[in-house]
Amino acid sequence: MGYDPGRNRLRRHEAVGMEELVNQFIRDMKLASGLNRRRAAEAWEKVSGAGRYTLDVYLEKGIMTCTVSSSVVRNQLYFQREHLVRMLNECLAADDLFVRDGKDEVIVKTLILR
Repeated sequence: MGYDPGRNRLRRHEAVGMEELVNQFIRDMKLASGLNRRRAAEAWEKVSGAGRYTLDVYLEKGIMTCTVSSSVVRNQLYFQREHLVRMLNECLAADDLFVRDGKDEVIVKTLILR
């Protein structure tokens, strides 16, 4: 079965795995950007442990910008940037629902703390 976005129905002439079907549905309905934003925010909270102090997380073109309310926490995170980028890439690469634009291995290239 394949998903037919024009008719919002399933085609029965070919068998497709559920993982491929969900990914195709996300792409066709243009849900990837919102889903990626949410998955990136969850990865940030999981990796950094600063979810309590995080006001906003934004990921675009490999640059993750995080707004942190505490200057003390921001300073501590600043010195761990390389480790955080590596851990964020591992976490997002392991996430099945994160939709990548290309085949690039590195998802987060730079981390900006505000």
